[in-house]
This record gives sequence, structure tokens and C-alpha cells, in this order.
Amino acid sequence: MPIRIGVKAYLALIIAILFFSGLFFNVNGMKWLGAFDFTTLGGSFGTMQHPEKNTFVGEGGISAKAGFLFALSLVPTVMLALGLLEIFTHYGAIRAAHKLLTPLLKPVLGIPGLTGLALITDLQSTDAGAALTKELYDNKEIRKKDLIIMGAWQYSGAGLINNYFAIGSAMFAWLIVPVVIPLILMFVMKFVGAVFVRIVLNTFYKKDFTDE
Repeated sequence: MPIRIGVKAYLALIIAILFFSGLFFNVNGMKWLGAFDFTTLGGSFGTMQHPEKNTFVGEGGISAKAGFLFALSLVPTVMLALGLLEIFTHYGAIRAAHKLLTPLLKPVLGIPGLTGLALITDLQSTDAGAALTKELYDNKEIRKKDLIIMGAWQYSGAGLINNYFAIGSAMFAWLIVPVVIPLILMFVMKFVGAVFVRIVLNTFYKKDFTDE
């Protein structure tokens, strides 16, 4: 008997998509919308003596110690994403995503719709997107082939919205096209890269997935 997906599940999915998509990140004239944005709630660490060069990680660190501090900086964002995912899952957002997004993602990328929230999260945070993807794989909700295709989608233009407006904004003054055009192009190319990887997996590496 199929599981019934009610209005509450679809509402939870809509909220999750808006929260992880970055649509509310730094909206001009409506800064208060940042209270409903993943990156804004994730916040940032304080700086040290030279804020233009230093964060809490410091300056000049090398080897394992520097790597440990960098890894430590990823923990808050990942924990926030996983905690919120549990809340959205409780209210049925994953089931709703599976039903609504499978008709789109399955024909194009060959992956189930329940991967949609992980992909949307990657638009703001590579770490959180990777954490959600790992959880899906660990829970055996996706196959190894799905994992690789999702990795290809996420790796191309990772943290797209956050990085584009935080770092790419330095080039906005020299753009000869509307700011949104490069953003759309990069978003489309994420699908192009993932489709290419899917084709390769279904041809040259087809035998590697015969047992799945």
C-alpha cells in the first residue's frame, strides 16, 4: 500500500527548498529574510588581529594541525544541515521530494527525487550537501552509481549561489550581460557534467554496477 503524502509533507518540502536554495540570502532591502536562509543561520567565525588575512584558524598553519582546524570549521554547518534535515524528514519533506522530483531527476540524471534536497543544499554549502548525500548512501537510499552522479553534479560549481555572490561579485562591474545569466549558465552546466558522467557510467563502466 503506497504511503500517503499529505499537505504537511509538501509544505515541509517547499520550506526546505526555500531554506537551502539561497533565495533568501542577502536580499536587497529585505535583510530580514536572511533569518530563513541556511547560510545566514550558519553564521561565521570571528576574526583575529588582521581580519583581512586571519580567521580563527590563524595564519601560517601547516600539516595535520592546520588541517584539523580547517576540518573543525566545517562541523557547525554540517551539524546544522543534518539537524534540519531530520526535522524536514519528520514532516515528510523527503517523501514529497521523491514523488515530485523523481519525474525530473530520473530521466535526466537517473537518480531518485529524494536526492533533490541534497542537490539544492549544495547550491549554498558544499560541506552540507556532501553530508546529506553521505547520509542517503549510508542509509542505502541511493546506489553507488547515484552517489557518483550526485558527486559530479555537486563538484561542478560547488556552493554555486554562495560563492557566486560572495566571491564572483568582484567581477560584476565588468559583466556585459545581466548578473543572472552567468549564474543560470553555471547551473545548467552542472546538469551537463552530471549527464556526461551518467553516460560514461552506463557505457564504459557499465559492468562495475551490474550487481546493484
